[in-house]
Amino acid sequence: MAEIKIITEVSGRICTLSVQAGARVDEGDDVAFVEAMKMEIPVPSPAAGKIKSILVNLDDVVAEGQALVILET
Repeated sequence: MAEIKIITEVSGRICTLSVQAGARVDEGDDVAFVEAMKMEIPVPSPAAGKIKSILVNLDDVVAEGQALVILET
């Protein structure tokens, strides 16, 4: 199985984690939302697969390009 790191394209605060480890997701499903500039920016899954691990917690501050979730395809 290949592993894909799902990264955020914006810096901000994790305001929602939409998945749990072990959950299955489809391509385009939102795995998290990052609050930036008073907006909630979705972080979609680039492929279908199973969530291997979540690298952040709710309310963590993240940087642009930071990995949030590891996905097994």
